[in-house]
Amino acid sequence: MTDYPVLRAARHESVRIRGLDMHLRRWGPARSDEPPVILLHGYQDTGDTFQFLVDAFARDRPLAAADWRGFGRSAWSQNGYWFQDYLADLDALLDLLVGEEPARLVGHSMGANVAMLYAGIRPARVRCVVNLEGFGLPRTTPEQAPRRLGQWLDQVKSLPPLKDYDSFEQLATVIRHRYPRFGAAQAGFVARAWGRAAADGRVHLLGDSRHRWVNPALYRREEAEACWRAIEAPVLMLLGEQSDFLSKLGADGTDAAFRALVPEIELVHVEEAGHMLHIEKAAAIAPLIEEFLEAH
Repeated sequence: MTDYPVLRAARHESVRIRGLDMHLRRWGPARSDEPPVILLHGYQDTGDTFQFLVDAFARDRPLAAADWRGFGRSAWSQNGYWFQDYLADLDALLDLLVGEEPARLVGHSMGANVAMLYAGIRPARVRCVVNLEGFGLPRTTPEQAPRRLGQWLDQVKSLPPLKDYDSFEQLATVIRHRYPRFGAAQAGFVARAWGRAAADGRVHLLGDSRHRWVNPALYRREEAEACWRAIEAPVLMLLGEQSDFLSKLGADGTDAAFRALVPEIELVHVEEAGHMLHIEKAAAIAPLIEEFLEAH
């Protein structure tokens, strides 16, 4: 398996956030008066995969990325997972890492959605947001509730198994099949970020499989949009031109819709990029992000 040549090695630690031990990695100077930029990973991902973006930055700036509860190397919640917990975890993480300073947030997918909601809920605590493919979910209707709740009741009766693999090489092959824009070295790095070698000799995916249960509460896009309208910080939204998800939003996924909702937004479409643009196009988007961070 081709090794990815890490340019800026991460420092790893564990921090206690709302009763759970969360895995935290830091990059940049060990001592700095500059608060770290907070990197927020997406669903079924880990903070490790920001490594490609970190290495592509021109400046060695303070950066910090935690694994969300139940993902990666962070502890599992014994009471299940609710989206509001991510907001509270971010609130506590900012208390720890930036104190009273307004935070600069860079989020991908789910992490970007958390950042956008938080920026509207706590506008004084956010200095700016870089949103990588975090545009919410399709609208739901109340009529979907009975089926969704029934599905959830069925699922909570047993713990869903996560797949395991013969080796990291096999996992890397599966990842590259799912994300064909990844290079071999990228897929190998992601495989080691997403998997762990277990005592049975196989490679198991990290994270709590209960994340795979459907959410019994329907997503209400109207509520998310109300939070977005309250954002006061500048927002840079980067969208992959070949994203698998944006097209599912229909009219809600247009530039005009985002500009109507978010007062201070700058939109950039990244050519030949899919949803995982922080891995696929790290070298292309790093200068855009750095320029935005330096300006704000």
